[in-house]
Amino acid sequence: MPTPTTEPVNIQKQRRGFSRIWHAGRYSVEGLVTAIQESAAFRQETLLAVVLVPASFWLGQTWVETALLAAVVVLVLVAELLNTGIEAAIDRIGLEWHALSKMAKDVGSGAVLLCLLLCGGVWAAALYQRFVA
Repeated sequence: MPTPTTEPVNIQKQRRGFSRIWHAGRYSVEGLVTAIQESAAFRQETLLAVVLVPASFWLGQTWVETALLAAVVVLVLVAELLNTGIEAAIDRIGLEWHALSKMAKDVGSGAVLLCLLLCGGVWAAALYQRFVA
């Protein structure tokens, strides 16, 4: 009978201190690069963020307004990253149609939609206040 090993499967679990931070940061950057390469939606939203985040410094009249305008844009990117991760995990399990797979993908997509609507609403209100009111 084989003896159980206490060695973790993931080497990251053994790292400590700066080495762990360094490797975790590298994995995070790899995740962003992968999302840009593999997800058309993330690429589109990233291009929008490249325009809107700097524009938030112009449109926001206080630091709170600026932070809110930038934060809702970044929130869309976060939701899209999570949705992409959900879709990849579901596809890893199997490409055949299953009700729970559909539900997971639809819920992830719904989260992105809510973030997009929130972002659009905040930006519309800020633009209205700045130029119409």
